[in-house]
Amino acid sequence: MWKWEADGQAKAVVAILHGAYENHRWYAWLIEKLRLEGFHIVMGDLPNHGVNARVSRVHDEDFKEYNKYTRHLIENAFSYNLPVFLIGHGLGATLLLHTMQKRKYECAGIILTSPWLNLKLLPGKLSNALTSLSALTANVKLTHEITLKTLTRSVEGRDEMKDEVPIMSVVSVKWYRELQQMMRNLVLLPKAEFPNMPMLVMTAEKDSITETKQTRNWLQQQEFTEFQFKEWANCYHNLFHEVEREEIFVYIRDFINNALRRIGYIIK
Repeated sequence: MWKWEADGQAKAVVAILHGAYENHRWYAWLIEKLRLEGFHIVMGDLPNHGVNARVSRVHDEDFKEYNKYTRHLIENAFSYNLPVFLIGHGLGATLLLHTMQKRKYECAGIILTSPWLNLKLLPGKLSNALTSLSALTANVKLTHEITLKTLTRSVEGRDEMKDEVPIMSVVSVKWYRELQQMMRNLVLLPKAEFPNMPMLVMTAEKDSITETKQTRNWLQQQEFTEFQFKEWANCYHNLFHEVEREEIFVYIRDFINNALRRIGYIIK
């Protein structure tokens, strides 16, 4: 777990949870933008991601490890005794939803980008039904054909994602079963079980990885008293690496500042 602190007095803390096959270094641009706006940032790498992914070369980790890490991340953010905002991307957004449903942390707001609630791009040649996995043993390996070109159309964004830890998108059937179960549980989640707090959900019009309509439907079925939905035209899955990311960041910054104003903070 790493922490980047704002210069001077911070307005709030932002905890960031990255997506599947990523690592925290991909978010250097976003971290610096938030820090310069007066926010502390807390972030790390999901289990078996980042440098740790070099060891196994396949994602077979138990989702209980992901859930434990997510709780640890959020609780680290609360250690500052400041308002806490959560940003989750892709699988990270899904993990935040799952954890908030179970633990109901009192956050100032949640920001989700391209959440995995229903995948369009599946590992291997599987159908979307859980029953399609029944004939495969848990340790069978599947390749999730996610590349930098499927994540962003921005050359600059793809360059930022190239580092010494390449994308490792080979997963076990066991891992995929757990992912599918988590997504299904969230989609079928009773409205009353999710805490009512400010929510910003953003998707990408040309996302080839997730079903964005499922995300919109999920949000509209909830009973949040305050929420925003934005689909960014022409964008691919990784919004923080897209051509329009400056505009996307302003959207997030304004959401956070407005949420802080509503709880009594003076924002200049």
